[in-house]
Amino acid sequence: MSDFHPADQPQIDALRTRLEAWVNRQNQTLLEAVMATWQNALGRSHPDDAILAQLQEAMSSPVGFAASSAQEDQNLAPALDLLEGATSQSDLLKRLLDALSPLVERSALFILKQGLASLYAHRGFEAEAPAKTGAVVPPEELEALIQGSTRSLRRKGPGYAALVAPISGFEASDAAIFPLCHKKKTVALVLVDSGLRQKLDHPEQARALVLVASAMLASLAAGKEEKSRPQPAHESQPSAPTQVVPEPLEPVAHAELDPKIRAAAERLARVLVGDVELYFPAKVAQAHTQGNLYGHLRDELERSRATFVERFGEEVEIRYRIFTTTIIQHLCDGDVSKLGPAPWA
Repeated sequence: MSDFHPADQPQIDALRTRLEAWVNRQNQTLLEAVMATWQNALGRSHPDDAILAQLQEAMSSPVGFAASSAQEDQNLAPALDLLEGATSQSDLLKRLLDALSPLVERSALFILKQGLASLYAHRGFEAEAPAKTGAVVPPEELEALIQGSTRSLRRKGPGYAALVAPISGFEASDAAIFPLCHKKKTVALVLVDSGLRQKLDHPEQARALVLVASAMLASLAAGKEEKSRPQPAHESQPSAPTQVVPEPLEPVAHAELDPKIRAAAERLARVLVGDVELYFPAKVAQAHTQGNLYGHLRDELERSRATFVERFGEEVEIRYRIFTTTIIQHLCDGDVSKLGPAPWA
């Protein structure tokens, strides 16, 4: 191969120019031929029988949707029948979980007491569940659900993680939490999740059952009150003269604590008590069986109470006993005798 000489550059440029011009003409001719072929084919394009059949099938899709809705209603009917047979509020709660079982992979119900969520019953979780005991301090997003700021939680987050932790070490990929209400107040939380599946199959049906159960709670409570109401005496029977005894005067009630301050105080009390239960489970369990919680956890309880008083003041605790009541309800099973000789009890 001969060496390149600068004197040959003009000849090389001329050859390149002619070659590029020829390639451009060939590309233009090919493009014009392709466009002409495409336009001719487009003019002969007409819908065939196959596409017409597909369009007809698509037009009939509302019928398929109606059939699907009818099938969902048919699946919901046995669940509603099961709820309708409840004879008491506790029976209703168990029936609610049974009714949810065909619709979701796993479900659990948590009773709310003093703002803490305590596991009541569950379906579909591991046989040894719950793995941990104790009440759950609701995170912020669960507090919003409890207070009625949101109607449901349809996402995984701190609320789901806090509730599922006492039952299982496995978190599903899809979950929902619904409030169970009585007289416009959230009294329980219903958790459902997809288990090993990717998605909840019937989240709206599950929500509908919880709403029905909420309505039935009020109905069962009204029936119980009606039975306990004393029957009026028969009008035909003469009433004996009775001595009118004045009712004792009730002591003057303290002024109500501001609702925002009370809510904050109750939240702090639940957190402090929850920490005691979390870090000293053996002593708490011993107090459950033997009593004398203060004797077992004197230093811890005094530190927790000091933290509460530092935040809200001694007068608030003496007058409203928020911290003391939380201790009794959650560490003493509601039995003040199990607290022991606490000087502030």
